[in-house]
Amino acid sequence: MWSGRQSRLRPVGCVVEELRCRRREREAALRKARREQQLISKRLLRDDVLVEAEGGCVAMILGEAEIQQFLQLAQRGTEEKERERALVSLRRGLQHPETQRTFIWLEGSMRTLVGLLTSNQALLQLEAARCLHELSHSEQSAVAEACLPATSYLLTYLSGHSSDFIELCLYTLGNLIVESEAVRRQLLPQGIVPALAACIQSPHLTVLEALGYALSQLLQAKEAPEMIVPSVLGSTLPQNILRLLQPGPKLNLGVAVEFAWCLHYIICSQVNNALLISHGGLSTLAMLLLDVAGAVQRTEDAGLELFFLQKQPSLLPEGLWLLNNLTANSPCFCTSLLSMDLIEPLLQLLPVSNVVSVLVLTVLCNVAEKGPAYCQRLWPGPLLPCLMGTLASSETEVVGQSLELLQLLFLYRPEVSFGPGTPVLRPLVSPWPLAFLSYSHFSGPGKPVWTPGQNFQLLVGKALFEIEVG
Repeated sequence: MWSGRQSRLRPVGCVVEELRCRRREREAALRKARREQQLISKRLLRDDVLVEAEGGCVAMILGEAEIQQFLQLAQRGTEEKERERALVSLRRGLQHPETQRTFIWLEGSMRTLVGLLTSNQALLQLEAARCLHELSHSEQSAVAEACLPATSYLLTYLSGHSSDFIELCLYTLGNLIVESEAVRRQLLPQGIVPALAACIQSPHLTVLEALGYALSQLLQAKEAPEMIVPSVLGSTLPQNILRLLQPGPKLNLGVAVEFAWCLHYIICSQVNNALLISHGGLSTLAMLLLDVAGAVQRTEDAGLELFFLQKQPSLLPEGLWLLNNLTANSPCFCTSLLSMDLIEPLLQLLPVSNVVSVLVLTVLCNVAEKGPAYCQRLWPGPLLPCLMGTLASSETEVVGQSLELLQLLFLYRPEVSFGPGTPVLRPLVSPWPLAFLSYSHFSGPGKPVWTPGQNFQLLVGKALFEIEVG
């Protein structure tokens, strides 16, 4: 039976290329969906103590007269407390889109607010900055450009001493950067990249997390590959980003998530991924994955998915996504993966969740498709028993990716068998429809498995396909 079918098989190269193209199409669609979701994201930072204190106060929509009254009181009030209360009332009103529209079209309003931002009274400065932050969160594109006169001052205050004020300025800048090209054009020559590079030395985790957010917003810009990424790579930011992703007791998940997104956007730009490798990017990400794998082994919790998917919902997938990006088209990185003995630790991650299983199998496919020599390095050890286990999964994506890996192994090593007494398996073009390997699992309705807000596991894997693509 097999001899009659053999003659109709396509050349190995054609089959491998088809599998590669299908996988890349799925990943491209997923990347596009994730990028679009991130581009529209903004952060709203509100002090929990203030929110609780103002719990009984209902924010009212303000008209022109009320806005002018609050601005005049804030500017010329006889007592500092009276001036501060006026700005608090204005800030509450600016939570409404209607008040925001009225404010930006009211002549002199932004000039007055910027004047209060630059005053020598710290409480007034802070409340003015909070007003700007409310404006920066607006969904109206005109609001971001109206805030343009304030951005250079926000940038200056990043070198201040108050961690709370710096954090507020960073989130405000991050919101404005992603909305307006005019804001980015103004901030780049004013030195936003050096300012962010200085901030990354901060000992405050809240500042570092806000910095990661602002930088990731900047790196998402359409002009980033030409105008922003080269400047970032020329600064001290890459080394410090990798430092903050080092595994160990000091690793902070919130900070790591934000900087993993930064690393992802830098890698996707394909400007100079070799520089990241020279700074130890591959070893850092690999060690981070090994550290997470070790945590999986150490836990005594039988509900392993709830250990990771609730407490650390994104660390593993994001790391595996970066590993996938590095190994997708680069024999060099695949060789590194094998020489660092990372295959067995990766296989240990298969039981964690279906999402993690698909990513691990995708990385192994990247290695297998590089040819016979790579498959020979993969074949010994626990790989085949692990694959037999995944074929019993009820999840079609896991089974499909397992079959794809087996197909690559058999295409390149048709002489192998499963073990003593097992019949020799010949190469075949799988009759299983590969169409079920669609990305609907990742982005379909009702399955928000890889949404940006949930995942850092998908991102330290997403830097190890696109570094290598560049």
